[in-house]
Amino acid sequence: MFPRVPDQHKEGKPLVPNGLGVIYVLFTTIYLFLLYFLGIVNPVNGVSAPLTLAVCILFGGFMGLLDDWMDLRWRYKAFMPLIAALPLIYFAIANPEVRTSISLPFIGTVQFGAEVYFYLIIPLIVMIVTNTVNMLGGLNGLESVCPAIVLLGLLGVSELTGQPYTFMFVPVLFCLILAVLNVQGKVFVGNSGSFAIGMTIAAFAVVADVKSGLLVSIIPYVFNSALILLTIFFVRKKASVAFDGRKLVSDHRRSLVTLITYKRPLTERQVVAIVSFLVALFTVLAVFVGVL
Repeated sequence: MFPRVPDQHKEGKPLVPNGLGVIYVLFTTIYLFLLYFLGIVNPVNGVSAPLTLAVCILFGGFMGLLDDWMDLRWRYKAFMPLIAALPLIYFAIANPEVRTSISLPFIGTVQFGAEVYFYLIIPLIVMIVTNTVNMLGGLNGLESVCPAIVLLGLLGVSELTGQPYTFMFVPVLFCLILAVLNVQGKVFVGNSGSFAIGMTIAAFAVVADVKSGLLVSIIPYVFNSALILLTIFFVRKKASVAFDGRKLVSDHRRSLVTLITYKRPLTERQVVAIVSFLVALFTVLAVFVGVL
């Protein structure tokens, strides 16, 4: 059912089914649509949180499929998520409890005002989060384990702040199942998975109003994307790692992965563990920031 591609960082380069992120998109959106149609989660002023999340995840999966089929240029991938910001803007406008401010560590609360928050901040959150999650990939587990950690952290922030979104446990569960299979090298999530999961993070942060926690937890993602973009703009070279059959190593520092493996041979599992630890560290910090 799914095309098989070689696992470049395994001995013998075995063929692995690619694009299994579609499974996450299908099961998650069906579940969220059922919540909406069965009226299990009460809408706010006629606007449903599960339905809003489902629409965003569907567009993220569709965008990933387009990238898998057409190999979209980054100039298009960077701005396409803005379309998915529309249902989030509508949800935020309809919800009187949504704060148009963001609390930042060491800075305090920044008040943007309704128009700036609705039409600038929300689109920026969607665009930045979705693209940075997609850019931190290439190794088994990075595109699934790290986003699952961030989702768990944001879910924890929403619970601790008295705004439980228990229906999000099911999407997180699907993400964790996919992560286990991905780490074992049995499946690749593909762009359909990474874009959909990244869209899940961005959409849930807006819907649950846990933006402060989001900003802290994605710091490793933003750092990785900044390294990649700076080297592309100024050096005109892409990040890459060499594989000797057992370990990964790089001779440059153009991404988070190449920074970790710079003249330091490590196995794929070790690199994924280090990156996951960094994401978990900032996510724990995000939980503390989010509940302040």
